[in-house]
Amino acid sequence: MKRKFASDHSVRGLAVEILTRVQQENAYSNLLLNQVLQAEHLSVRDQALLTQIVYGSLQHRLTLEYWLAPFIKQKKTLPWVYELLLAAIFQLQYLDRVPARAILDESIKIAKRNGHDGIRKFVTGVLHAILRQDLPDPTKIKDPLQRLSVCYSLPEWLLQQLLNENGQDKTVAILQTINQPPHQAVRVNQSQLTTAAAKEQLEADGFTCDFSPLSPVSLIIKHGFASQSKLFKSGALVFQDESAAQVVDGMQVQPTDHVLDACAAPGGKTLQIADQLTSGVVTALDIHQHKVKLIEENAARCGFSAKVAAICLDARQAAAKFPPASFDKILVDAPCSGIGLVRRKPEIRYRKTATGIRNLQQLQLGLLASMVPLVKTGGRLTYSTCTILQSENDQVIAAFLQQHPEFKLLSKKTILPDEFDSDGFFMASLEKMQD
Repeated sequence: MKRKFASDHSVRGLAVEILTRVQQENAYSNLLLNQVLQAEHLSVRDQALLTQIVYGSLQHRLTLEYWLAPFIKQKKTLPWVYELLLAAIFQLQYLDRVPARAILDESIKIAKRNGHDGIRKFVTGVLHAILRQDLPDPTKIKDPLQRLSVCYSLPEWLLQQLLNENGQDKTVAILQTINQPPHQAVRVNQSQLTTAAAKEQLEADGFTCDFSPLSPVSLIIKHGFASQSKLFKSGALVFQDESAAQVVDGMQVQPTDHVLDACAAPGGKTLQIADQLTSGVVTALDIHQHKVKLIEENAARCGFSAKVAAICLDARQAAAKFPPASFDKILVDAPCSGIGLVRRKPEIRYRKTATGIRNLQQLQLGLLASMVPLVKTGGRLTYSTCTILQSENDQVIAAFLQQHPEFKLLSKKTILPDEFDSDGFFMASLEKMQD
C-alpha cells in the first residue's frame, strides 16, 4: 500500500490512513487492513486495536457523524482530519478499556505530525469540547426512520427496504447484529481431514475454535489467526464464512460430476466443489485474469489443481465456448449488492443505491439465462448471493422460473445475519426437467 502518512506508523495513525483511503478512493477496508497488517510489525494487541478502530469507525459512521456535526458546525475539514475526529469519537464512545486522555493525546499527535499548527489546534479544540459537553442523543430523533438510520448507521433507503421485506421486529433484530465484529470462519477440506480432526490439531497448536452451528464442515476461530496455522498453509483450511459453505452443500455434487462455477473468484466455492470430486472437474470462470490466477493459486495450495480448470471468461459468453448440456451442475454465485456482508465489509452500506440494485437484478437474470443451454437435462442450476434483499433473491428466482418453465425449484434458503451471527446469504437450487 502506498503510504500517505509515510512517517506515521502508530496504530491510530494507520487507522486514520486506512479510513481516509476507504472514503476517498472507494477502497475496501478488509483489503487495506490486510495489507497494513502484513507490512507493519505490530503486536497481537495492536493488530486487534487497529482492526477494532477501522471496522468500528465504519460500522458506526452515521452515528459518529451525528455526534460530531454540532462540534464542527459544517466547517470545511480536510478528509483525513474528519476521519481522525470520527475515529477519536468511536474510541471515546465504544472502547471502554482505553483511557480518554490516551485517545486525545494520540489524536492530537497525529494532527501535529501530519498537518500544520492550525489543524492541531482545531483537533484539540473539538476533542476537548466533546469531552466537556454531552453528545446529541440519536434515540430522541422524532422521525422513526431517521432515528433507526442514525442509531444503527444504515442509510434510510436501505433501512426502508428491510422494513418492507422483514417487518419492524425482524429488521431491528438484524440491525442489532450487523455492527458486531465478524467471526473468523474457516472451512475444512474433508478430503484431507475431518472437521473434528482439524479442531483437535488447531487446539494442539494453540488456537481456540468452536464447531459451526450452521455448517458441519466449518470452524469458528476464537483465538489466533488461521492464516498462520499449519493446516491453512498445507491447504486443509479455506477462509469461507459458514453461511457461504451452505451453498455447495445444496448442489449435491457427485464425485464424477462436471461442474461450472460461473462467477468463481476468489474461489472458495470452487475449492469446496473440488473437495467433493474424484474423477470430476470444476470449471471456474472469472472476467479478470488476476482473479483467475488467484483461483489457480488457491487450488494448488489445497492440492486440487487437477480438478480445477480456471478460465478468464465472461460467464454470459459461456454458451459460445462450451457445447450444450456440458455440465451436471452449474453454480451462479452472482454479482450482487453484498448487503449480507455489511459486518465484514461495513463500507458497502454507504456505497449502494436503490437504482444500482435494480440494475443488478437485470445482470443476475441475464447470467442465469445464459446458463440454460449448458445444464444437462436432470442437472442442477444453483443461484446464490451474499445479499439479503428480496429484489436480488426471491424476485430474481421468481422471474427466472416464469421465463424458463423447463426448470423447477428444488430448494430455497435465506440466512439472515441475526440467525447464526454469520454473513447474510441466499441460495436456490433449480432442476432442469427438459430441453
